[in-house]
Amino acid sequence: MIPRLLALATLLPGFLSAEILDTLSFGNDASESLHELSATFSDFKPGGLGEPARRLLPGGELAWQGGILKFVVRVDPEKQNYITLRLWGEDVNHNQMTLHVEGKQLGYRHLGDYEALETGSDAPAYPGRFIYRTCPLPLDLTKGRDCVNCEIRATGPIWGYATSFEQYQKPMTEPTRGLYRAYTHTDGCFTPPADDKQGVYPENAPVRITPGPEVMDAVKSRVNGEIDNQLKDVRRPCNQMQILFLAKAWHTPWTHAAGKPETITKIQTSLDALYRAYVANPKLAEEEPSTYNPDWFGLGPSGQVIASLENELKPGLDESIDDGKGGKIKRRDAFSAMLVVCRDWHREHRRQYTNQSMINDLYGIYLANRGVAVLAPSLALPEKQALRYLYESIGLEPWLGSEKDGKPTKPLGDSYYQLTAKGLTKELGFVGNYGEVLDWVAQIYEATKPSPDKPGDPKVKRQMIKIAMARSPFRYPMLDGEGNRAMVQETIVGWRDTHYPGDVTYDQRPSWDGSAFEVATDARDPKLIGFSQQMLADNQFFAVIFKQMENNTFRTTFGLMGVPERYEFMKAQKPVAHRLPMSWDQPDFVFTDEEDGVVAIKNGKEILYASLYWRARNAVNFLGRVHYLTPTFDRIATVMEDIDYTPSGMEYTRPNWTNFGFGNGGHPYPANYTSAHTGEKLPIAKIPAGVSFKPGEENIYAGRGDFYQLRYGPYLIAMNMSADKTFDLKAPDHAGKMTNLVTRNPVKPGGVAKVAPRTTVVIFQE
Repeated sequence: MIPRLLALATLLPGFLSAEILDTLSFGNDASESLHELSATFSDFKPGGLGEPARRLLPGGELAWQGGILKFVVRVDPEKQNYITLRLWGEDVNHNQMTLHVEGKQLGYRHLGDYEALETGSDAPAYPGRFIYRTCPLPLDLTKGRDCVNCEIRATGPIWGYATSFEQYQKPMTEPTRGLYRAYTHTDGCFTPPADDKQGVYPENAPVRITPGPEVMDAVKSRVNGEIDNQLKDVRRPCNQMQILFLAKAWHTPWTHAAGKPETITKIQTSLDALYRAYVANPKLAEEEPSTYNPDWFGLGPSGQVIASLENELKPGLDESIDDGKGGKIKRRDAFSAMLVVCRDWHREHRRQYTNQSMINDLYGIYLANRGVAVLAPSLALPEKQALRYLYESIGLEPWLGSEKDGKPTKPLGDSYYQLTAKGLTKELGFVGNYGEVLDWVAQIYEATKPSPDKPGDPKVKRQMIKIAMARSPFRYPMLDGEGNRAMVQETIVGWRDTHYPGDVTYDQRPSWDGSAFEVATDARDPKLIGFSQQMLADNQFFAVIFKQMENNTFRTTFGLMGVPERYEFMKAQKPVAHRLPMSWDQPDFVFTDEEDGVVAIKNGKEILYASLYWRARNAVNFLGRVHYLTPTFDRIATVMEDIDYTPSGMEYTRPNWTNFGFGNGGHPYPANYTSAHTGEKLPIAKIPAGVSFKPGEENIYAGRGDFYQLRYGPYLIAMNMSADKTFDLKAPDHAGKMTNLVTRNPVKPGGVAKVAPRTTVVIFQE
């Protein structure tokens, strides 16, 4: 049967291209027959631009399994091969599809360097146009072969935070998105053949009409409703986060709690109850369950309450209360005792990932200490010493890790920073949605204010602005889910991102705990104010808040409290001209961050994002990740790249994981699922002296190269991630015009340039 495919292959579209080896058109009888396609639980439907599409349906042996497509495709027996799937950009679907080649699963289902073939879409990602998703085929599967046997298997959605397989792998309850074509090719940058019908760029996208300012009334009503519920039951104490909610409401003039004596009474009696709970269970100082991720917070929120209401709580601090053991204790002594334990435990249990580090150091250490400073100044760390933890967590000083016997353990050495010099988080490389830590940085800045009406720490403020500006290139123009003009987050090239497309975002990501204008109103920076005004001009602010309110949790209600005042501030600002840099009316530019290994390029009507340092947790993997947006179609690709690295002499052998691409491989799938990557040996880069490491561990240094070269379509990106080496870059022997987009200087064909430490060259070939 395979010789028949080879004999007839040249009759099909796609074989006219030197790079495209094969094209399988789903829904085309001749093409499907030629590729020996068989399908179980599948149907057809008319799709985008009138093109036929094949879907896989529920109905597999297990509830989470769906249909299967089996087919044969042509490959090159010597070269690196890729497979690309053509998908419609308006489909919204949460099912996954995995590719199995010669019986082995390609890629990982959750956050692997090789991704699953299709991981779903939360909203229309490219309205009116097609998306092409590309992944490389392991050489071991294609070497010496002209064709390979493939299967596409459909499964239901997954939830990455589950604690059991049943929670993790959801049933498949609806058909997959439509499959239009599959292609095999040898160039990592797939160029669609001329007969692929394409959409057009949505010029003059409309501005959203609704909702409007009435959303602010709904916000106030919801927040005040929660306050009323907390205050009306005088016998029931509030939990710790509810106490903090009331304390912040006391300082918010429009709330029902502002300035009311009963608010302070409820806060005080609730703190009494929290202390007695701590006496009964001292572990509460480490993790108090009313907070999400409780071991990041401990009793720090109570320290913030005491610091923010110092004057209001002061009259009762020397009164005696029931200590929970049949005795009496002064409030001052009780509260300070539990906060000291909280602070010191969190000093010994700091967290490496940036957002977790910020939360732990802000609440578990700094705010707990602020409470101690009010209650028992002699037991408090000096403010300068306490600020060190915040400075480390936001990248102002080297992060020195947890402490033992009062001394930092330095697990990553004494020169590791939580953020890059340009202001991006490192987890381990670039992170999109999960790296949007501006809400936490804003809370850190606000925590350093001596009082709500005074400015916070100036170093923190400058760093907050830097972080916000570093995130700004990672918002690109796109239609929202209802077809209106918007800017959305880039998430495709993020190490920890599963949410695609990204949320509508301008200054900062709307979150449970923060609002879209939080950083702009705290920083009062003209550029950030301009980005907020762009959001108002697109009328996306109210829509974002309205969407937040769909989450009917206390955490969201708490996060909404500051929204009305921030909106009033922004509404009162004079117009400024600044707009987000990826906006179509802004000049072309290139943003690079050589510590995170990420690039953002605006070049005419094209936008290209690339993570050259891509999910290399354990070893150098020679993979890059690309998101290439053009007016007529979108490309998402994992591609091979060239990496120079300093060898350690150690190797990492990929285990037989078919689920997570990290940790211990995640919840195991049936034993007959075998990874196509099992046994691949990858080199481990040199680990700095003094950093504990053994092969198989995740490490910031293990997969980090020195010099990266990524060739993708008309772009050659050469990035020097080293701090002290210089590399030669030979320009392509290209007959047309070439430009270094970073410097805007012409590039001579075949010329050799020096790429200095922590710099990047981007050559564009016309």
